[in-house]
This record gives sequence, C-alpha cells and structure tokens, in this order.
Amino acid sequence: MPPSPPLPGEFSLIARHFRRLAGPGSLDLSDDAAVFDPPPGRQLVAAADAMVAGVHFLPGDPPDTIGRKLLRVNLSDLAAMGAAPLGYLLTAALPRGTPDEWTASFADGLEADNRAFGVHALGGDTVSTPGPATFSLAILGTVAPGAALLRGGARPGDRLWVSGTLGDGALGLRVLRGELAPDPAGHLARRYMLPEPRLALGAALAGVATAAMDVSDGLAQDLGHLCRASGCAATVDAAALPLSDAARAAVETDPALLSLVLAGGDDYELLFAAPPALSEEVLTRAAAAGTPVTPVGAFADGPPEVSVLGADGAPVPLPQGGWSHF
Repeated sequence: MPPSPPLPGEFSLIARHFRRLAGPGSLDLSDDAAVFDPPPGRQLVAAADAMVAGVHFLPGDPPDTIGRKLLRVNLSDLAAMGAAPLGYLLTAALPRGTPDEWTASFADGLEADNRAFGVHALGGDTVSTPGPATFSLAILGTVAPGAALLRGGARPGDRLWVSGTLGDGALGLRVLRGELAPDPAGHLARRYMLPEPRLALGAALAGVATAAMDVSDGLAQDLGHLCRASGCAATVDAAALPLSDAARAAVETDPALLSLVLAGGDDYELLFAAPPALSEEVLTRAAAAGTPVTPVGAFADGPPEVSVLGADGAPVPLPQGGWSHF
C-alpha cells in the first residue's frame, strides 16, 4: 500500500497540536462539525470570548498561560450562570511564521486546563493572519432547567457579594508592564495571567443568588450592567472590598490605585445579589465550594446607578468607566 500523502499545512497543525485536546463528540477534529447529545434533563448554556495580542494579553506572555487564560475567561462566564462546562470550539488566528514550539506550548496550556476543569475541544478553526495573534473560544455548558443565574434578578434590599479578591488582575498587568513594582511572591502577575473561574461557587449559588455575573471589565462597570438589567441602584462600601495582601500593600503605598480595584478589570470573580435573610446560607454554600465571599454593599430603589462610599461615608469618585473592548 502506498504511503498516505502528507497532510496540508492547516490539518498537519491540527494533528500535531490540537487533536489531543479533543473529546467525545468532536469526531477527532476530522469532520466539519461536532455531533453530540447534551446530558439528559439539562439546558445548554453558550458563551464566547476573544483574546487579541496586545489587548487581552501581552505578546511576551508565556504561550501556555495564554491558552489557559483563554479557556478560563470563558469558564468564568459559565460560572456566572451557575453552569457546568461541557466542551468548547477554538479558533486560532496565528501570525505567519509562528514557531511550532510556541503553538505546542499554547496547546500544552489548554491540555493542562482540560484536565483541571473536565472539559475538552469539540472543534474550531485555525487560520494564518498578518497579526496580531487572535484567539476566540466558544464554550458550551449545561445547567438544570430554570436554574441559570441571570443578571436581571437583583431586588432592592438584596446584599451585594463578591468572591475572592479584587484588583489583583489590573495591578498584575501594571507589574508586567513595569509600571508597578512586583510583589515578592509574584501573586499579582500570576492572577493577571491565570484567573480562577469560580465554577463550584456558581453552581452552589443556584436557588440562593437572585442575580450574578463575573467581574471581567471592572467592578464598577460590571455592577452597572447588573443594575441596569435588574432595574435598581447599588451602593458599594469601599472599606469592605476584599484585597489580597499584595493588592492591599500596593494600595496602601499609593491610594490612587484604589481606582484599579474599582474599575481595572481582569478579576474574573463573581459578583452576585442575595436576600439578607440568606446570608448565612450564602456563607455555608461558599465554604462548601471552597471559595471565600464578602458582602460589599447593597441594592436599593432608584435609577440603575452605582455609588461607592468611603470609610467616612463620603462618596468615592468613580473612574470614568471600566475596561472597554473598543
């Protein structure tokens, strides 16, 4: 039998680097589309995010962390809906001449997080581009019927909660750009490059949280989105904002950096609303999910606006907007 002809460039790239990311339903990335049955009795949840070199990651970032961040920011969207991951479609636009070793490391990062989060590739596309490198990932998840957490359910009187710590990602970007001294443990830079999707917490909040979303574009801006969807106002207690030791040290050195905590983006923590009477239940479920949560304010009647109060009760000026993709 004569040897098989060599694969064309794109298909050879897929075979070398991306086929190992495939799982059930992907048809081994060898067909035009994936074919699979969603789990019985579950609703599908779909989301998509893109990342562009020089906009969403630094061109010099390690390629494995770029692949992992791409997957994690999409998993964060599922977490905000209380959904469990199922699979994803990946589109990679690589500059011509991208070293094969770079692509291999990018796929290594994806493969590591496939295992960590129990997800796999269903398909996608690879193309060349004059630059910059651009990646898009469309993720699929599932949730029990009617259990998805939405942005539009917060009500006046609900408490406002956030998970984890805020400001690390934005401060980490400053560190990587050389605009801020690095913290000794490298915590801030690591949080920028590798956000932590709060999947267990999102699932645990079903039936308790009245509204939720993830903080990707800054607390103030994303909370504004939630207020508009819910038709109410929100007040944030600046003194209650949860900060990591590294972020707290940076803000104490330069109080102006509080603006990054409020509006810097790249936190990928969950912000959510819940009735005050369920506060103990929130804490119990969050502890079971292994994720710290902090009450940082409340929702109230009024126009869908966000206000921040300092420790003295005086308004804290908000930076103009948060992260914008345009």
